[in-house]
Amino acid sequence: MLKRDSRIDLEQAASTGLGADLERRWTRRAVDPVSLQVIGGALRAIAREMAEHLCRMAYSSIMRESRDIGAGLLDFHGRQICESDSTPMHCGSLPAYVHGIDRVHQGNYQPGDVILHNHPYHGASHAPDYGVLVPIFIGDIHIGFAGCTGHMVDIGAANPGFSVDVPDYWAEGQVIDAIKIVEAGKRQRSVWSLIMANVRTPEANTGDLEAMIAACELGARRFGELVERYGLDTVMSSAEEWMDYAERLLRQKIAALPDGEYPAPDGWLEDDGKHWNQALKIATRVIVDDSDIYIDLSGSAPEVPTGFNCPFEGSVLPTANFAVRALLLDEAGDGRDVPQNDGVFRPVHVIAPRGTIFNPRPPRGCEARFTQINRIPDQLMQALADVLPQQVTAGNSANVCCFAYAGEQQGDSGADDYWVSIEVNEGAYGASFGRDGLDAIDNLMANTRNNPVEELELSAPMRCERYELRDDPPAAGRWRGGIGAVKRWRFLAPTTASSTGDNRSIDLPRGLFGGADGRPGSIVLNPDSAQPEALPAKISNRHFAADDCLEIRLVCGAGYGDPLERDPEAVLQDLLDGLLSPADALEDYGVVVAADGRQIDHDATLRERAARRKGDKT
Repeated sequence: MLKRDSRIDLEQAASTGLGADLERRWTRRAVDPVSLQVIGGALRAIAREMAEHLCRMAYSSIMRESRDIGAGLLDFHGRQICESDSTPMHCGSLPAYVHGIDRVHQGNYQPGDVILHNHPYHGASHAPDYGVLVPIFIGDIHIGFAGCTGHMVDIGAANPGFSVDVPDYWAEGQVIDAIKIVEAGKRQRSVWSLIMANVRTPEANTGDLEAMIAACELGARRFGELVERYGLDTVMSSAEEWMDYAERLLRQKIAALPDGEYPAPDGWLEDDGKHWNQALKIATRVIVDDSDIYIDLSGSAPEVPTGFNCPFEGSVLPTANFAVRALLLDEAGDGRDVPQNDGVFRPVHVIAPRGTIFNPRPPRGCEARFTQINRIPDQLMQALADVLPQQVTAGNSANVCCFAYAGEQQGDSGADDYWVSIEVNEGAYGASFGRDGLDAIDNLMANTRNNPVEELELSAPMRCERYELRDDPPAAGRWRGGIGAVKRWRFLAPTTASSTGDNRSIDLPRGLFGGADGRPGSIVLNPDSAQPEALPAKISNRHFAADDCLEIRLVCGAGYGDPLERDPEAVLQDLLDGLLSPADALEDYGVVVAADGRQIDHDATLRERAARRKGDKT
């Protein structure tokens, strides 16, 4: 066992799971293996169907196309029974939403209730992520909740969509603290009116909220059908067994790691969205103690007076769970048959001192929390690279470059007075053992889908003039880093925009085992003009004129392994794909391309690489 560290109290570290012996409202019994598999599959199917139902019904593109949503079933304590295959943040935060609403209602629920919640200091992942929870009753027994979360396009913040430069969380939009918008089957119309009268996009918000309610009601109905077929004791006993199974397997993976402390190199964020050129530190230390793992964020920057802080329970804890689960029980590998439920929350703990960006105190704003959150799994892999070299990736973009575009509607069409569109742009993964990094994809904790440019063009006065991979060659390595996207938007009418992100200009994604570092991003206004203007990664309600052009270049991932060990044929393929020039192939990889530009000169390449290795030794 690891000796206790006098600087921290591991027993006081916050856990992502309850892990205690809980009161039960059913009798636990043994379930045969076949029934266990069938019921486990049914539970996962319910969560996935809920998410698909939500996406198909949602009004806004951020839910419908980007799938910035989550859904699942939870017991009455908030322990997660199953979750959908959508954004990890949304799914992982659902237990915190249950804790937040139960603090208000103290278990007083009725069939037909629908509770809406978004309080960032009481469980919400951040204020724009509405959470809808529907209590599940079997007879007169309250068993749990069907829940979903989704990012709303506007919640009445100081600026359309969202804003980084805010003084407190009230400026980030309406705070809805465990409000019953439907009580015992009766819609509370005055509450609905109050909510929708205080947002810029009531039509979109109403449509999205109706979709979320329908998804939760579907989940509750499907669970009831499952209980009707197999019985409550059997269904809940199966759920308990699956939770214990997931915990057991994750603990086995953690216990296989050598006990000890594993610090990551300090990470840095560019600024807080207001105080420019004042970098913020991310300190990360991973502690392995038998079958428990701790992510220690002590030493990270103090909380900031903008929205660039992270809700602890709703954002930091789910991220820690995701990071450990994804690394040790990869669903593409050993973890393919391990469900995501409360069991994988139990061995994971977080240490984040109160008053830091990862555990702020009210009333600090915390809307713009995703870039910091995405750095946690990136830092975790840097910390554990030496003990898990074949599981980690090199540095990822780990940057959620999210833009909220908005403008006023022209004319009296009867539609909302504002149009607001939210777009999450695509960075790239770092390379890993045996694999190049994935290009132009949202990564790590975010995992949203790209929003088709046609969608935004149809709903907003904007035209996409460029959308492709960056021109820069990828970060070199035995396996190369992924390449970020580049987009150019032309504004056809006066438009405002706010963004959250980090260009990684002062802290590039780190290469591993000899791989090159990734490349920073950039945001430039009117790049082809005589006086292009470089913009920061975080802007709050910036005004753009009609015919202005905004170019967004996303961060590129890092390389893994010695570039001189890259297969020359892989280098040639990158060249033929237009990702490298012959000069890049020679400089980065020591690969000599034949005069025709379509073949490798293998003899010359062997000589070039041998000379470089000899030079390195001397």
